[in-house]
Amino acid sequence: MPHSPGITLWRSNPGRAWFLGVNLVPAGIGRGRRRAAVSVGTYLAAATPPRLAVGGITVAIPVLAVEQTGDVALGGLLAAATLAPSIVAAPFVGVLLDRSRRPGALIAAAGLAMGVSFAIAAFLGPIPAWAVAVVLLAGGAAGPFVMGGLSSYVTERIPDERRAYAIDALAYNLGSVVGPAVVAASAALGSARLATLLMAASALIGAVGTIPLRLRPAGSPARGSMLHTMARGIRHIALHRPLAVVTASGTVSQFGAGGLAIAAVALSVQRKGDADQGALIVTAFAIGGLLGALWNSGRPSRLRPEATMGLGFAATGVLTVVAAVDLGLWWTAAAVGASGLFTAASAAAMLLIRKQQSPPALRSQVFTVGAGLRAAAAAGGAAVAGLAAGLGAGTLLVLIGATWIASGAMLLAYPRGAAPIDR
Repeated sequence: MPHSPGITLWRSNPGRAWFLGVNLVPAGIGRGRRRAAVSVGTYLAAATPPRLAVGGITVAIPVLAVEQTGDVALGGLLAAATLAPSIVAAPFVGVLLDRSRRPGALIAAAGLAMGVSFAIAAFLGPIPAWAVAVVLLAGGAAGPFVMGGLSSYVTERIPDERRAYAIDALAYNLGSVVGPAVVAASAALGSARLATLLMAASALIGAVGTIPLRLRPAGSPARGSMLHTMARGIRHIALHRPLAVVTASGTVSQFGAGGLAIAAVALSVQRKGDADQGALIVTAFAIGGLLGALWNSGRPSRLRPEATMGLGFAATGVLTVVAAVDLGLWWTAAAVGASGLFTAASAAAMLLIRKQQSPPALRSQVFTVGAGLRAAAAAGGAAVAGLAAGLGAGTLLVLIGATWIASGAMLLAYPRGAAPIDR
């Protein structure tokens, strides 16, 4: 009997392929499946490095600013310069990809632009802050190409849709966990400048890794002007009910997720008297997310995607509420870590629905706008959590959990039996 895909810490067998413990080539499969496993590895090699760079640069830049100038506020402004353009650029990036005959070249160029901008930013100090801000704005505008944009093409390389988006969710989780970890280690052992240069190198590696994907257009480019195509895409996101429900739910969930770091720091201050333990809680959530992504990439959920998404969001919310119970810091960290286990399967299901409920000519725009809305919601959640910190850390955690639960409940409005329109 063939073995199912699984997860292991380490095992080496001839003819098998493993990636960070994920069995990409299960025993007993044929040559076609082995080719599919190579596609998985190729996609991860292209998608993970730029997302690692995006995840790490927002940590590296504030540390670099303090190291070089002693100005904490400048670090925050430069980090915002890195993130904000992606929200504004998202619909334009989606339209460019949808209308391009060589989307892979655009994504590779975006990775190159990010790498160059991060490399220049690493020399903050010798280079004035205003110039660094300009190059970070340019690099940030390229972000949607390697985030939502690349996600819209994953099924071109991995035909099994569920597995494709499970692998894509794994790439996101690896970036969000490994990027900040690399920055923290390199800043501690070397300098923030070294950390920033490593993020630049990661973006450049992703640009090179995109070339073997040989991405092709998902469908015939939409007719009409760019603005007309953009308006058509936004109208589809807002008025096509399955997609509207999923987009709204995914956006609301990130509003809760964005507040977690603030709540974790507030909890640490309230219960321990300092902010240091807040990092433990946030790290627990990230590790839970990564473990869930590793499991889901080997054993993708076979439930209806809207059920996987709704149940996963609700489970994350319930466990976040449980974490608010004051039974000690380790209880909170364990509950928050467990809540992260469900995020990858939910994200993979969301990405799958985006693909299934988008016409090929608008697919990239649907993905980039969805990603941009989630980024904006996360930023908004962090801001609101900061303003609401006076309510108490436990109350903040309960409200964050309730937001996750509400986002899961929104999937009850998903039209049952909605047929895919992606053909």
